[in-house]
Amino acid sequence: MTNNKKPAFSWVKNGEGKDYDYSQDHLYVKVPSSATNGELAIVEDTLKPGFFLARHHHKKMTEIFFVVEGQVQFIFDGKTITTDKGDTISVPPNTWHAAKSTNGGKMLTIFKNGRFDVYLERLSKMTKADFKNKKLMKRVSHEFDIYNE
Repeated sequence: MTNNKKPAFSWVKNGEGKDYDYSQDHLYVKVPSSATNGELAIVEDTLKPGFFLARHHHKKMTEIFFVVEGQVQFIFDGKTITTDKGDTISVPPNTWHAAKSTNGGKMLTIFKNGRFDVYLERLSKMTKADFKNKKLMKRVSHEFDIYNE
């Protein structure tokens, strides 16, 4: 008897996964939200030197950052925390935060209650003109629970 059922697990090797290479970082989706009924997405994020993530918050999403390599600074309304390899930062909903890495690094980020991988896919299909359209960018960001104001 042949079992044609799809395995109930996924395996993504080092350096694999849907990838998005941007000017400040290179991301690999390790676990897409579609594999967890939208509950989680896990992304490996290689931060390029000079990486900066502007101040923002999420209304529903929790982010958990595990620093794999280098140093990453997280800024929380007046408090800066410098993290090193092996450190973990958990950011609950409604917490304003920003991040930067002067020399670059690598993080594994877990997005709870967020479809960050779908957001990356949407961004990858946008034009330069789309990115300059502030109303469009605000609408797309809000659709994926990212608020800059």
